Amino acid sequence: MTKALNAASTDNLSSTTDEELLARYRDKGNSEDFNSLIKRYEHELYRYLVRYMGDHALAEDVFQNTFLQVHLKRGLFEEGRPFRPWLYSIATHQAVDTLRKVGRHPTVSLDQKVSPNQIESGTLVDLLVTDGEGPLAELQGDEDKEWVRRSVAKLPETLRQTLILAYHQDLKYREIAEILKIPVGTVKSRLHAALAKLQQMAEARRRDENGEVDA
Repeated sequence: MTKALNAASTDNLSSTTDEELLARYRDKGNSEDFNSLIKRYEHELYRYLVRYMGDHALAEDVFQNTFLQVHLKRGLFEEGRPFRPWLYSIATHQAVDTLRKVGRHPTVSLDQKVSPNQIESGTLVDLLVTDGEGPLAELQGDEDKEWVRRSVAKLPETLRQTLILAYHQDLKYREIAEILKIPVGTVKSRLHAALAKLQQMAEARRRDENGEVDA
């Protein structure tokens, strides 16, 4: 009987939306609802933080702090607001603050998948390094992947932050806009600007390697 009740409870939680879980936790303080939210996002959000921060230990700390903030700010969650971008907004701000405290910059995993909702399908390297007329078409191999990684790290923080968010799993433009509190058009313009700067860096690198001198 107890097993049946537990199974029914699990089924009910699995069919409950993130927003309903948080609202119920906010209003009734049921820890089971809060733990369900943590379980839903423990892999996805942790992977994002590792990619963003480039450090497993820091990512673990920020993950814990993120859900602490969710607990503390649950009363501020607005009805009708989607939970996922709100969670990512908290996580991103926690990550930025932590990286600033330790004097480091965000990183990006070059092999993480690009959302079909974003510019193209594939990986970030596939987007930047293609066989056609892509922005960094001439780059190949592991050495060039490392160059792209270093070049992304050199981007201005606003461009770098938007680029990292854009190429994480299936975040949509509107979700990135809510996370960063900017218009959707600004998200798109930042992504284009980031790719344009990477293109310029690639062209400068090619000229240096070929011994070309700017006119």
